[in-house]
Amino acid sequence: MGIPCYDNELIQKIAEKSGFTSDYIKEAGEYAPGGWLAAAFSPRTITPTNQDQLWVIQQNIILELAEKEDCVIVGRCADYILSERENCLKVFIHASMEKRAERIVQKYGEWEQSPEQRLKDKDKRRATYYRFYTDMKWGQAQNYHIALDSGALGIEKCVELLAELYKSN
Repeated sequence: MGIPCYDNELIQKIAEKSGFTSDYIKEAGEYAPGGWLAAAFSPRTITPTNQDQLWVIQQNIILELAEKEDCVIVGRCADYILSERENCLKVFIHASMEKRAERIVQKYGEWEQSPEQRLKDKDKRRATYYRFYTDMKWGQAQNYHIALDSGALGIEKCVELLAELYKSN
């Protein structure tokens, strides 16, 4: 449909703006810090952590991208960051643990750690990060306009449905 999609591209933009490596941003982007945002009401002064600085940069880049053009932004609390925008479709794609495990083995191959355990760990980090920065529960239906089960529907069907929603808007 000619709409830019920002996933790894967003990580690259954050890296360029912050000076941190893409690998660092991928990792830091799923861990909640204990820096100045956590202690916002504390009387003592705390220097912002790297994660806090990355949050601010990420937030600014997402807002700039959404202002500039129609686009797809994957993850990074974009649903929360863009919550004030009226012309923004917030989508949550999910699947069963079994389907997700199958997909990551196909995409990334086998690891020492089981795919289910890798997914559980990643989900836990994402949920903690999301809760820390948004004060909302990650994956909860009321945070999104639509939630699609890619394991049941298939990725292509999810894409078709979202393209139809976009065209009708």
